[in-house]
Amino acid sequence: MTIFKIDQKNLKEIVKIAVKSIKQGKVIVCSTDTVYGLLADATNEKAVRKIFKIKKRKTQKPIPIFVKDVKTAKNLAYVNENQENFLKKVWPGKVTVVLRPKRKFPKGIGKPKKEIGLRIPNYKIINQLLLIINRPLTSTSANISGKPPSTKIKEILKQFKNQKYQPDLVISADTLPKSKPSTVLDLRIWPPKILRI
Repeated sequence: MTIFKIDQKNLKEIVKIAVKSIKQGKVIVCSTDTVYGLLADATNEKAVRKIFKIKKRKTQKPIPIFVKDVKTAKNLAYVNENQENFLKKVWPGKVTVVLRPKRKFPKGIGKPKKEIGLRIPNYKIINQLLLIINRPLTSTSANISGKPPSTKIKEILKQFKNQKYQPDLVISADTLPKSKPSTVLDLRIWPPKILRI
């Protein structure tokens, strides 16, 4: 695990390093607008598999993805006019929506033909990564399955320290403001159904 501490001065440099790592199929820990997350290229099967190994999570429990804009969401999932208007109100922000996928992703990203979880975060570094890489990124909390998500980098490093599978790169923003993971809404039902608050 390589650890970098991010600040306003080195933001561009860290973004470059993160972009290169993600394109190489690596898994990174990065702060988000909610909690620390595990990021990887959601279209890279090997990288997605590694996330499940790091989290010790079964692929039957799918993980959502970050997208850069509503247009990308519409390319990946079926979005009608009502749903699109709703997305424009809640994105970017702390809302993950479940929609019906148009395309297949690596195992563990949504469920083929049934569901895909999507979100546009409201967080500078993640939004930059999404724009530069121009691919969806995994959007799952940086913790071992069963343990709580965290806003504290020390807790995350402690969790992964002696594990067989670890993230390749950690981007530390120290302790984040207190926050819960995103709200999850099922948009396949109208009005939307709340799955997690």
